[in-house]
Amino acid sequence: MGLREWALGGVLLSPFLVYVLLALVLTGVLRLMIRVTSLGRWIWHEALFDCALFVCLLALVTSVLGPL
Repeated sequence: MGLREWALGGVLLSPFLVYVLLALVLTGVLRLMIRVTSLGRWIWHEALFDCALFVCLLALVTSVLGPL
């Protein structure tokens, strides 16, 4: 996908915004799967876990979809 800006109605948008939204969706799906299973009982602090999961997924999405 690369990191070229997109022009949308004269406004330049960074593709990093798409990466952030994709990581946010993936975080929500993983949190739902964790909540459905019994893995949630091993989480000590949910807010810290959610933040760390989001950062890890954002790094993964950026490394996979970003420029080489």
